[in-house]
Amino acid sequence: MNPLRASAVVGAGFIGPVHIEALRRLNRHVIGVLASTPEKSGQTADALSLTRGYAGMDELLADPSVQAVHITSPNRHHYEQCRQVIAAGKHVICEKPLAMDSKESSELVALADRAGIVAAVCYNTRFYPLCLEIKERIAAGEIGAIHHVTGSYVQDWLLYDTDFNWRVLAEEGGELRAVADIGTHWLDLVQSIAGLAVNEVCADLKTLLPTRQRPQGSVETFQSKVDQPRATAPVAINTEDYGSILLGFQGGARGVCTMSQVTAGRKNCLSFEIAGSKGALAWNSERPNELWLGHRDRANELLVRDPALLRPSVRPFANYPGGHNEGFPDTFKQLFRAIYDYIDAGDANAPRRFPTFADGHREIVLCEAILKSHRERAWARI
Repeated sequence: MNPLRASAVVGAGFIGPVHIEALRRLNRHVIGVLASTPEKSGQTADALSLTRGYAGMDELLADPSVQAVHITSPNRHHYEQCRQVIAAGKHVICEKPLAMDSKESSELVALADRAGIVAAVCYNTRFYPLCLEIKERIAAGEIGAIHHVTGSYVQDWLLYDTDFNWRVLAEEGGELRAVADIGTHWLDLVQSIAGLAVNEVCADLKTLLPTRQRPQGSVETFQSKVDQPRATAPVAINTEDYGSILLGFQGGARGVCTMSQVTAGRKNCLSFEIAGSKGALAWNSERPNELWLGHRDRANELLVRDPALLRPSVRPFANYPGGHNEGFPDTFKQLFRAIYDYIDAGDANAPRRFPTFADGHREIVLCEAILKSHRERAWARI
């Protein structure tokens, strides 16, 4: 089958250019970008040396050279934009969350299945090489039966009431924020690695800054930390800054995770520890090239990422020698490698190593259970 020739990206904020850069590193041609206005589309295309700055979605989808579309727009647009891409018969790669609620995401799963296109969700943290290695080790039984999982995903970019971004508004990002924005990465990663699904939750969420100062104009993700002061107006916030969740996994394993966007000094720290009957594993995204291996009867180990020391199935996703660190931008490259190689192979029956729309739907169902648990102050079944 001929390799996929060209793609386009919807969204020009923080993550859109990350997609473009990763695709280019794979020698995948990105033909154009669609931003919030025709003017911004043109400016972004010029800044990133792209051929096209699209005036609208109709123009992008009418471009016969575009075979795949990356959706990196604000959350509230994902459902409708994915529907349009699917209807146009193009492959779609969508940032999380897939939609604003499970009714929408369920519909997208069904539409993508009927259309026969590849539909993926960008849970990129699965593609840190050592996370892939952990998955293989657990599947091989190296740590035995899983007893429990603990961890967190914490950041500090929304620590002050002057920190603002569209993500803090429920109408833009959804009723959940810390859980849906970063917590779903932790939940997707841990379930993927452990090979276990969460089937019950007990959640406690908190809005620590009920009022924030909204600046005039838009603020890109993480940019409030470096923006110059400007005129602001107070706005009420009801999405959570913090959350902790007790987890019940299928088969009886237990877990607990904490999400926070107001933890000073933690810039983007996802961590987990998985305890099994034979051993334990721990990993931290701020030290992504180190894997801690815990033992009872011998010295603990620290595996530093080196393709020569990884499982053969993992090596294609670790492209630099040991001591040459790989990090956040590389996870997008490796995620897109898995997606585009699958598209090129043209075998719809082959296993999909990347997160699909079905995975994105399950995360939204999980988020709805977390919100239900918090509001009812009780355990909620998935």
